Amino acid sequence: MKIVIAGGSGYLGNLLSQHFNKNPNYEIVILSRTHQLNKKNIFYVHWNGKTKGAWTAYLENSDVLINLAGKSVNCRYTKANKEKIYNSRLESTSILCQVVQELKKPPNVFIQSSSATIYRHSEDMLMTEKNGEIGVDFSMDVCEKWESVFNVSRLPKTKKIITRTSIVMGNSGGAFPIIKRLTNVGLGGKQGSGKQYISWISEEDYVRSIDYLIQQNAGIYNVCAPTPLRNNIFQKKLRQKLNAIIGLPTPKWMLQIGSFLIRTEEELLLKSRKVYPEKLIQSGFTFTSETIDDFFKTI
Repeated sequence: MKIVIAGGSGYLGNLLSQHFNKNPNYEIVILSRTHQLNKKNIFYVHWNGKTKGAWTAYLENSDVLINLAGKSVNCRYTKANKEKIYNSRLESTSILCQVVQELKKPPNVFIQSSSATIYRHSEDMLMTEKNGEIGVDFSMDVCEKWESVFNVSRLPKTKKIITRTSIVMGNSGGAFPIIKRLTNVGLGGKQGSGKQYISWISEEDYVRSIDYLIQQNAGIYNVCAPTPLRNNIFQKKLRQKLNAIIGLPTPKWMLQIGSFLIRTEEELLLKSRKVYPEKLIQSGFTFTSETIDDFFKTI
């Protein structure tokens, strides 16, 4: 199998390439804005995420295309950063769709990344693919436009899948190692009201779900564990796991100051994401870490 991962040099791309590279019969091609050395069956190809280039030849006769490209939202939402967040997602998705349309033998499957943050702040209802309510703020609009660019492209020879991914948790990168460090130094209390829900998925289940979806029907899938939990419960369980005696809470005003100082947005911690992977479960996928207690046993 030949798998091409656009924007695959980041955290999630590294998880996927390591997972697929366990199979010696797989060839993995990473489209990256940075130059890197090839290793084993992983080949790094330069692209700018905007225009055609030599990279387009690697999509011919490929089996799977996974698009993860986009500037990180872990930044201040200034006008300039918002423009980069929009453009990096919309331009890369647009050029990939355009190239796939022109190939003689395009990928059999195109998995387009999106985010569970497309749904509105929710402390009440579970957001499923069918009944989830999409909001109107910046981050939700980014996701909606991102998906729209993908949806309007006609790819008759390619199965199209959208993954609305929640926070991926593990020790390899992302937010979780930072959360652990804060908890270990006594800052593992509730954040804001603590009532907001966290939707999450373990690293292992994330890569397993993407691998699984290659063989599933086209459509939109929520990629998250089936048990979102409130922030205060998550922090309490994490303190217990790490034997952290002190867990000072972080009120909203302190988060606003802290996020300004480290150049990010408090929304990343305060928005309530109560998302449920209805279609994954209905299709037969099983989680290795179904609950946060299951996950904490693995760290």
